[in-house]
Amino acid sequence: MTDFDPANFANVGPKEFAQLVKTTPDDKIAQVMSGDARGKILSEVFGRMPSLFRPEKAGNTNAVIHWNITGRPDGGTDTYEVVVENGTCTVNEGATRDPKLSLTMGPVEFLKIVSGGANPVMMFMTGKLKAKGDLGLAANIANLFDIPKA
Repeated sequence: MTDFDPANFANVGPKEFAQLVKTTPDDKIAQVMSGDARGKILSEVFGRMPSLFRPEKAGNTNAVIHWNITGRPDGGTDTYEVVVENGTCTVNEGATRDPKLSLTMGPVEFLKIVSGGANPVMMFMTGKLKAKGDLGLAANIANLFDIPKA
């Protein structure tokens, strides 16, 4: 797959997805993420998080993390809640619990972070990623998931 086509995402493994995000220009990602396919892409990415979760790395981590992805076509923000507790990871669309950590970023930055194509610390330092709450947890999120490198 060489084109950033959301219709094919369900058939793409994490490594291919990472490569796809890496090789697609930011403006093309932004264009796709500002259209009708945005919800499908976000659902696909968040839907895979539990299977990429590494409980052996989580130890006794119990946390609610809100991922806020800005830039929705209507000007709003999509929020997904990732709950890590008792060695498991679950995902909810929308916020149902108080977060220990809240992350806010644009759709391009989000896809780069979850595909291993960006350094979240540098994004935080440059203001492209905003983190509120437990910054130690923020620094450790990448270790909790098997994020493929493109």
